[in-house]
Amino acid sequence: MAVLIDSNILLRFVQPHHPHCALVERAVGVLRTRGESLHVAAQNFIEFWAVATRPQMNANGLGMTPEMANRELGVLKRLFSLLPEPAEVFETWEQLVIAYRVSGKNTHDARLVAVMKAHGIGTILTLNVQDFARYNEITVLDPEALP
Repeated sequence: MAVLIDSNILLRFVQPHHPHCALVERAVGVLRTRGESLHVAAQNFIEFWAVATRPQMNANGLGMTPEMANRELGVLKRLFSLLPEPAEVFETWEQLVIAYRVSGKNTHDARLVAVMKAHGIGTILTLNVQDFARYNEITVLDPEALP
């Protein structure tokens, strides 16, 4: 089975002192042990960069310099397979946001679902289970629910 790794998993993966770091490391380990193929979309890396390089104070970022973020991105690129972006992603995204009446920040999640659909990936690992619960065409994995 193929699994898309959400941006929040990537962010916690590189924060060794965050309370969720051990949880996401364990979840990724469980999936690897099961033989699952773990993927990311370009959007995941873009979202990672945006949060990683935002200031910690008043911006909910990690406060990394671009050089630090680039090093961490290099590690993540070796750990997870980057999916190509097929041309139909936009059309699929558009269908999803209309069908599910998606608005605001959640449009980014709809785009990840569109990438998943384009690649036949039916599962996403995320800390934000509720953000993806509306999409009945995918399965949402909560890292806390993995054995």
